[in-house]
Amino acid sequence: MISRACSVVHADDHALLREAVARMLVDTQEFTVLASAGSADDAVDLVLLHRPGIVIFDVDMPGLSSFDAARSLVDLAPETRTVFLSGFWNDHYIRSALEVQAMAYITKAEPPRKLLAALRAVAQGRTYYSPEVRDRLVIGVRSIGLRNSTRLDQLTKREIETLRYLARGMSKKNAAVTMHLSVKTIDKHTTSMMRKLDIHDRVELARFAIREGLVEA
Repeated sequence: MISRACSVVHADDHALLREAVARMLVDTQEFTVLASAGSADDAVDLVLLHRPGIVIFDVDMPGLSSFDAARSLVDLAPETRTVFLSGFWNDHYIRSALEVQAMAYITKAEPPRKLLAALRAVAQGRTYYSPEVRDRLVIGVRSIGLRNSTRLDQLTKREIETLRYLARGMSKKNAAVTMHLSVKTIDKHTTSMMRKLDIHDRVELARFAIREGLVEA
């Protein structure tokens, strides 16, 4: 019988990838895929419904940020372990994954056997980082952190979230709805980050976000 620790919810906006991962996991007879989703919003609902041992998030999906979704699950579903499976591994994404207590960060360049090895490790309560990710980390006895700091370190978590949504082309109103904040608060975050970064318009903010890997060009 498959244990709860090996039950999975998978979120990726590419249906072909979701189906391929599901087939691979089921074929091992070690994992069961309880549900899949095309967005982080839907993934949160499915995790709360099914209470899997593992949730796998793609990093860059439309709508709610995967990191914001994972952050909410730290409190709402602490028994579910978070894994990121992504084609991107810049410092900001890795830092965000660490902040939401992700157990694994796997690149899509890895062969399938490595994904299985990572999920087996997570099911057993251990961490897994692809080599490209591990090379950017300083792993200590009690903590894990990034080797380098960036201009993003000047911003608060909420300011970074705001920047990510605005750089995707969202209006302040839509960003406020997605983040469950008021437009006034979004204005406040925008003014604060422009001052800290010495950037004075949204076009340059978007360019900065792309350069820092907050969004893909």
